[in-house]
Amino acid sequence: MSAATDNAALAPYAAREEFSRGRRYPEEAPQYRNEFQRDRDRIVHSNAFRRLVYKTQVFVNHEGDLYRTRLTHSMEVAQIARSIARALQLNEALTEAICLAHDLGHTPFGHAGQDALNECLRDYGGFEHNLQSLRIVDELEERYADFNGLNLTFECREGILKHCSLNSARKLGDIGQRFIDRRQPSLEAQLANLADEIAYNNHDVDDGLRAGLLTLDQLREVALVRMQLDVVQAKYPALQGRRLVHETVRRMINHLVVDVVQSTTARIQAANPQSVDEVRLQASYLVGMSEATRAQHLELKQFLREKLYRHYRVQRMTLKARRVVQALFQAFFDDVNLMPDEHHAAALLLQEREGEAGRARAVADYVAGMTDRYAIREHERMFVPGERS
Repeated sequence: MSAATDNAALAPYAAREEFSRGRRYPEEAPQYRNEFQRDRDRIVHSNAFRRLVYKTQVFVNHEGDLYRTRLTHSMEVAQIARSIARALQLNEALTEAICLAHDLGHTPFGHAGQDALNECLRDYGGFEHNLQSLRIVDELEERYADFNGLNLTFECREGILKHCSLNSARKLGDIGQRFIDRRQPSLEAQLANLADEIAYNNHDVDDGLRAGLLTLDQLREVALVRMQLDVVQAKYPALQGRRLVHETVRRMINHLVVDVVQSTTARIQAANPQSVDEVRLQASYLVGMSEATRAQHLELKQFLREKLYRHYRVQRMTLKARRVVQALFQAFFDDVNLMPDEHHAAALLLQEREGEAGRARAVADYVAGMTDRYAIREHERMFVPGERS
């Protein structure tokens, strides 16, 4: 399908490659695919994307083969977002690319690892996985002869950077300018952000039930779950086990997707943007849920925080994860010679340019790039007597 055919299906407010702000390093146009499809393909082929298969969503990778990982989560986010993008006549390829890249910068052990690394870097600018995702696609991936990183389009990079402090934004040039000017990102970026929330909340329900940390009786407290569970049990009164859970969760997702499409359509019609630039000038996001459904989704999020993320088994994992990440960072920061050659060289180079802050950032790049099982194994090699180094 040609770019012209693709564009015929897009709404005026959708992102279009012919109006893209381009790449940091100019390249010849691709053949047989558009620029945003090229972004998606580069992300899928990146080292950082492959490592997501062994990075935690909630449960550490070795705890079971059926739990979500960052890779399966990213794919589920992309699936949800693409369905909504198609219904809203947004750019599917750009939406998919943003979704697949949004977690590239996550540490091992999920948010526990991120919090630990942020504490380690407290005096050196902190650590935030959105900024790290951007750092990966802009600098750290080493695949191409002409540039560092993946050289993605501005629109894809913009979508990856969901949040950013003003201090960080001032250091990022054009990609950080919207945070300074208080402008909105593209609708594709807004959608990727919301699809992320939909995916992880609903699939954490599934994983929590699979792990035995949640029960359906507990989840009946949550209106969004109860409403769909009642529908399933009324239609299939004898249904039990995994089929009951799956039927309920998939209907929860569908309920949210339909609501997002309808609510967003109404907001777009009211605002009547005729271009991406007009989307950027809106006072707030146009992509979103209705107030009633948003309240239900927030109730589910709060339930998961109390009943799943603060469950003693998850808290134990969190404690161990923080200790592993902190111990690795400190050891490598104190002596960069303990890191593999390429990371050792990067640490020396950044230290020469930026002092201790540069050394800390290079160590953080190494630790953040680890998978769960690699971090555990590296910790054993470093601190367990008798382990081979």
